[in-house]
This record gives sequence, structure tokens and C-alpha cells, in this order.
Amino acid sequence: MKLFSVIKNDGPGDVLLWKFLGEDFNDNSQLIVAESEEALFVKDGLIVQVFEGGKYSLSTNNFPFLSDLRNKMSDGTSAFNCKVYFVNKIHKLDILWGTDTPIPLRDAEFGFLVGIRANGAYSIQIDQSKKFWVKLIGSNIQAFTHDELSKYFRTAFSMQIKTHLASYMKKMKMTVFDMATEYNEIAQDLTPVLQDIMDEYGIRLVNFYLNSISVPEDDPNYQAINQAYQRKAEITIQGKDWARISSKELLKDVANNPGSGGLAGAGAGLGMGIAAGGAMGNLAKQMYEPMTESEEHDFLLCNACKSKNRLGAKFCNECGEKLMIENWNCKHCGARLKENSKFCDECGEKVGGKDE
Repeated sequence: MKLFSVIKNDGPGDVLLWKFLGEDFNDNSQLIVAESEEALFVKDGLIVQVFEGGKYSLSTNNFPFLSDLRNKMSDGTSAFNCKVYFVNKIHKLDILWGTDTPIPLRDAEFGFLVGIRANGAYSIQIDQSKKFWVKLIGSNIQAFTHDELSKYFRTAFSMQIKTHLASYMKKMKMTVFDMATEYNEIAQDLTPVLQDIMDEYGIRLVNFYLNSISVPEDDPNYQAINQAYQRKAEITIQGKDWARISSKELLKDVANNPGSGGLAGAGAGLGMGIAAGGAMGNLAKQMYEPMTESEEHDFLLCNACKSKNRLGAKFCNECGEKLMIENWNCKHCGARLKENSKFCDECGEKVGGKDE
């Protein structure tokens, strides 16, 4: 059997672990370990010694443990038998991850149940070589790659990521589209959770990145949720709230067509909660019918645009803002009148005119 006098890592540079091809070595063999790796001496399934970066002359004088490994004499030369594994300890960047199946989440804005996918990358470093070999590798493995590591942790990572995303979205009451602004925070929250998984195997999670969260276009609710957001954008683009009237022209149309069959639908679409066509038509007429000459003296002043409005109007006929009863002015002295006032508390005149 061939005896090796030099032991060094001749394997591929992009693997996490590589086993030296020989197992029988001369006494006084040279061991060369790069600064970015460690060498594990294994005998009968047990790690008998761990060497850090450096050059070593392997003799029983320097390393007494070799005495237990010596098993024969060859041409007068002492020899020992063991397996040597080199563990790569550099940072491995950009190991890719992704959810294997869509994550069912309920959109906080509209309540649509959609399936989302997430993907990103992470980087690792072997922190404890002995623990890594014992827990994850074991004997008779020639090499262990980063892809194999990714496959090994895929299930555990996917479960934690899915659970965390669903919990985070529910807790923060976020929509699936709002989550794009939270990638950094979500990744930071997930890092210690995933680190706990890797700690058991002597691996350090250096960085964890969340690159994207997306809704597959073939999701049955994808079109529905997009249409809902587009509808909301159309109404809010003028700066109005979702539940408010955004166009006085619409109410004018309603006032002119009080019997329109589309009235209830218009009210519902605006979120006004006004289902009765007659009530909607009367409200619009109050808002937009011009004031008579006698009504011009008693008026409600709009806080938003300062326009005068007839008494009893609930919304401004210029800007559509809701009118406040406190803006009712006395026709004689101009003083503000309080709600349900029958006489002006400044001049004593009867509200509505002397002849009423």
C-alpha cells in the first residue's frame, strides 16, 4: 500500500469539505493546512485531532496521539493509518434560497387570499469543524458542496420563512405589495431564527437576504387584487379618502337624474353607504341648486374654499367638502350662529328674517 509523506488539500477550492485520497502515512509526514481551513484526523469514526492553519511535521515526538495510530512497519519505516478531512472555513456568499410552494396569505387591505413566493440568498461559514463533521458529514464522504448544504437546509429554512412572513404580515396589517418596503427588516428578524437551526451543525449564518416577494400571475386572485388596488388609486389620486366623494360632477348627474337605475351602484362604489336613490338625489339637489335671493343672506361658509352655501346644505357646492353648522352666519350682523339657534346672540335678530 502506498505511504504518503505529504498531506495537503488537493481538492476543489469551492467545496466545504474534502477528504484526502490516501489513508496510510509515513511517520514524520508533512501536514500543510491553509489558514482558511482546518484538518480533521479521523480514526475508526472518531476525530482524534484537529489541526488549524500551518505546517506540521507529524511524528510521535511532536504529537503523541500518533502512537495510537501506528499499525505497521514498511521497509523499516513506521507508518500510521487514518482519514484526513479538510474543512473550508471561508465565507461562502450568495447561496440561493426560495420557497418551494406559494405561501397562502390574506391581504390586509381587501381580504383577498393570495399565494406569494419569496426568494433571496445567504452566506455561511463553518464555525466549528468538529461539530460540522460529526453532525452533518460523517465517514466515507469524499466531498461536501455548498449546493448539498443548501438542499439540506431547504426544508427547515422554507418552513421558518413561510411562518415568519405570514406572522409578520398579519401583525403589521400589511398588504402583499407593501411588504416590498420591509425586506430589510424581515431579513433581520429571520436571521437569528435561522441561525438557531445552523448552530446545531457548527455553522454560522453570516448574512441573510430577502430579494423579492411576489404574487404568481397564475394565482386566481391576482387579477382581482390588482383591479381593487387600481380602483382605489383612481379614487385617491385626488387626495381624497377611500370612503369620500371624489367628484361633485357625479352628484350633479345624480341630482339631474334622481330616478336613475345606476344610482344605488354609484353610491355603493363611492363607499358612501347611501343606498336609497331618493335620499341621494335630494342630497345632491341641496348641494348644487342655486340659492334664492332671500337665502343669500343666511348662508353656510365652507372651511375649505370659503364659498357660500345655502342653509341646510351638507356639502359645499364648489369643492364637495362637508359643511360645518358652526359656519352659519347671521344675515344682519354677520356673527357666527350656533346649531339650532333661533335668534342671533350678537344682535338679537331672529334667524331666518324678521317676517318668519
